[in-house]
Amino acid sequence: MNLALPVKNGPQMSKDPDWWRGAVIYQIYPRSYQDSNGDGIGDLAGIIHRLPYVASLGVDAIWISPFYKSPMEDFGYDVSDYRDVDPMFGTLGDFDALIEQAHALNIRVMIDLVLSHTSSQHQWFQESRSSRDNAKADWYVWADAMLDGTPPNNWLSIFGGSAWAWDTDRRQYYLHNFLASQPDLNFHSMEVQQELLDVARFWLERGVDGFRLDTINFYVHDKDLKSNPALPEDQRNSTIAPEVNPYNFQDHLYDKNQPENLDFLRRLRAVMDEYPDTAAVGEVGDAQRGLEIIGEYTAGDDLMHMCYAFDFLSPDPLDGQKAAKVLTDFEETAADGWSCWAFSNHDVSRHASRWSLDTASNKTMTALILSLRGSVCLYQGEELGLTEAYVPFEELQDPYGKQFWPKYKGRDGCRTPMAWTADSPNGGFSDTKPWLPVALEHLGRSAAAQENDGTSMLNFYRDAIKFRKAHPVLAKGDLEIIEADEHKISFLRRDGAGAAMFCAFNLSDAPQTVTLPDGDWDTITHSDFSANVTGKTVELPAHQAYFAQPV
Repeated sequence: MNLALPVKNGPQMSKDPDWWRGAVIYQIYPRSYQDSNGDGIGDLAGIIHRLPYVASLGVDAIWISPFYKSPMEDFGYDVSDYRDVDPMFGTLGDFDALIEQAHALNIRVMIDLVLSHTSSQHQWFQESRSSRDNAKADWYVWADAMLDGTPPNNWLSIFGGSAWAWDTDRRQYYLHNFLASQPDLNFHSMEVQQELLDVARFWLERGVDGFRLDTINFYVHDKDLKSNPALPEDQRNSTIAPEVNPYNFQDHLYDKNQPENLDFLRRLRAVMDEYPDTAAVGEVGDAQRGLEIIGEYTAGDDLMHMCYAFDFLSPDPLDGQKAAKVLTDFEETAADGWSCWAFSNHDVSRHASRWSLDTASNKTMTALILSLRGSVCLYQGEELGLTEAYVPFEELQDPYGKQFWPKYKGRDGCRTPMAWTADSPNGGFSDTKPWLPVALEHLGRSAAAQENDGTSMLNFYRDAIKFRKAHPVLAKGDLEIIEADEHKISFLRRDGAGAAMFCAFNLSDAPQTVTLPDGDWDTITHSDFSANVTGKTVELPAHQAYFAQPV
């Protein structure tokens, strides 16, 4: 293990324990961001090289997907050593340098912490499977077979098939909510919990500003291993492979979302509170009760700072009526909580393709998400308007896609390398063949091609983030829906200091009309948008937004 000392005397971020509330967080998928050593795989040094670009966006923080030691069967989400960097990404020294450089550019660093499961190659699992009475025998979820040799219950893996795999050493089944090579840790063991808290402390000591917590609601399982009931067909609304994955056939009452999860989250928050100005955002993976869980997990000040669900990651087109319902449901179920909104990430098709957006409609959607109460996660490349890439089966890497091809093509289409320039087949990402092909259609949208175009998506994102920061009421103020239908949405933002802003969005291909609230209002100029205002009536052309503040 590389035991390079953590950064202690490097640049320090300004003290602000509330920095995360309303922050704009930029997700970096390290394999696909920038290759610095010519092996076709992005790495930490490549991220360091591109940090000035990230800073130019105006974001508050970056979230880096896993870079720990791993056999890479699920590309880093199968951890074999929580306290070291996989050599393909660099070293702990590289990570310390990344922290130092990011802080010098006023960018906070959050890292992906994958606590619910490890790789089957982790030394903990190797010891646990060796016998039924070793020191780590209960560190994973083991169970005897039924009398007929079948698994102990009906739980299913997200990646297909039973969530139980037979181990010939222990002659028992072990639980894996994902790949069979990703055994689930047993959070009913206090030793496991303490070890994972120590892992969090290890990275906090190195100077990270917080965590993105993978599958935060999967940590604890029902101790009695009760089978899940069937889910009625009309309620099967998963965002990932809903038509082909039998995982969506169950109501997951017992394999996740257990009340004991809150006890562990309180312990984790207590550790984080020892390190001022840190924050955590949890991924809530539940299609039926995601907002409800966010409300539970972010209530008060002793649980998680914020969470995100998959409501805006749905394949269904987002219209004003649906947006209003999500926002209203959130206020009703999580009034004391805090959400982190996202349209895209490394697990779903890019929203430019998912919702068939052109440049104008994409800009309006961007203005919408950056006007919401809560924090915002942006996924690398969405600021360029990148579309979902087609990856042929012979070049597919994602085990999820390989399992359900061709009905579901997996997640590789949103994970292809960033397009930095248009003058090479690899888009400036690497000097050699990348681990996934660079989409030809992305080259024309490269960062270099958009840099000096004042009307580009890239520069619109910069302007929109700047606009959000110039008007803090957008990030932290209350939100009141004024009008909403399938074509448009308008809402009023207010905060306790007396600031207010009216926001309206035409999400359709035809002109729409909205009405200003009572009182006198002045139009606020926002990049690329226009509207006609007559008295209280605002006429919005297709795919336009409008903003106003009280006189």
